[in-house]
Amino acid sequence: MTDQSVVDGGYSTGMHSKDSPGERDRLDAIQRNVDGFTMKIIEELGVEPSSHCLELGAGAGSIAYWLADRCADGRVVAVDIDTRYLDPHRARNLEIQQADITADTYDPGRFDLIHARYLLCHLPERDAVVARAATWLKPGGWLVLEEPYHLPADTSPFPLVRHLMAAYQQKYASHGADLTWARSIPAALARNGLTEVSFTGNLGCMGCLGRDRWAPLIKQAGPSLVADNLVTEAELAQFFTLLEDPEFVDIPQVTISGWGRRPT
Repeated sequence: MTDQSVVDGGYSTGMHSKDSPGERDRLDAIQRNVDGFTMKIIEELGVEPSSHCLELGAGAGSIAYWLADRCADGRVVAVDIDTRYLDPHRARNLEIQQADITADTYDPGRFDLIHARYLLCHLPERDAVVARAATWLKPGGWLVLEEPYHLPADTSPFPLVRHLMAAYQQKYASHGADLTWARSIPAALARNGLTEVSFTGNLGCMGCLGRDRWAPLIKQAGPSLVADNLVTEAELAQFFTLLEDPEFVDIPQVTISGWGRRPT
């Protein structure tokens, strides 16, 4: 894998750039709310202590670190286009790689487990990445993909949320993201020759006080939404006030997790 010319990618310079002051908070919120769900899926697949794992789009590293602990006799490769949040000294069997996964590749038949979460929806080349990742698996290896499926904005019971989420989805689409691609995960796995394909879902929570995951996401995206005249500063302020209402709760998205296995 190369580590040059990776800083020019759209994901590294857009709303989710590591240069954004709110990016670490966004990633931390995802980890707090979704890690347990992800870990349960991987545990049930029976990953072994000797497994060789690849974490695509490792972000702030929680799943890569957990895999390094679980696969103490194996090896974990954590790759991201910007690795500044990743600690290469966290575990002796952890390798951090800075690379653009849309341009680089690994040798076929190398990994027992490949995992990606909240990554492919942002990449226009997502289908090609899945196709290549399927070839990187050893026989019997698992590919696990987790992506957000955004429910239609106009179905929210709250007018402010309808407007805000429509703006949020429009902004992401302008960056090449597809926040409904998650529905294609099972078909993408099967199309690339994987078997034992299965899937499940995890409801995302907006509001409900301590269970909310959206405050850091909207805080980070807010300035860009205002700059593009998609929402106003007043509407953003109203949203954060709404989050403090104990009666406010909404379901803006479902995380769809799918997995498939390379035939032995």
